[in-house]
Amino acid sequence: MSLISIILLETAEHGAAAPGVFDLSDPRLWVFFSLAALVAVVVWKKVPALATKALDERAELIRKELDDARRLREEAQELLASYERRQREAEKEAEEIIAQAKKEAELFARDARENLQDVLTRRAEAATRKIAQAETRAAADVREHAAALASATAEIALAQSLTKTAQGKLVSDSIEELGKSLQ
Repeated sequence: MSLISIILLETAEHGAAAPGVFDLSDPRLWVFFSLAALVAVVVWKKVPALATKALDERAELIRKELDDARRLREEAQELLASYERRQREAEKEAEEIIAQAKKEAELFARDARENLQDVLTRRAEAATRKIAQAETRAAADVREHAAALASATAEIALAQSLTKTAQGKLVSDSIEELGKSLQ
């Protein structure tokens, strides 16, 4: 039972003892009037409507905050997905750059090997030519030296064994042969 109905029953019972007369000294009557006045003021000032309105405003504020939080969460997820996509693209690009660099390094190494081989071949050929020239020069020097020694030996031998007339004839024959070979 509500408080008002209890107060009314109590007041009615008390009024039954003294029919038709309100006992103003009865504290229950004053509690009843105070309660009625309070309820009237609350209804007149529209306190329930104000409380409902305040609760509705608070609920709307909470709803907006939830919507904002939901929207921010969706944006964060989209941003995260975007960054993950960019990261995957960057990793793929890095792999492509590494693969390209490996190909270029292999080409460079192959070219360097070919160039080195060419240089070594040319140097070997040049060395072979120099060796051949040195051999030819050495052979010519040896022949020249041998000829000089033979000539000196022959001169010494001829000088000791030939007479002056025979030496003169030998020199003139040699000059003629030399003249014929130069022509």
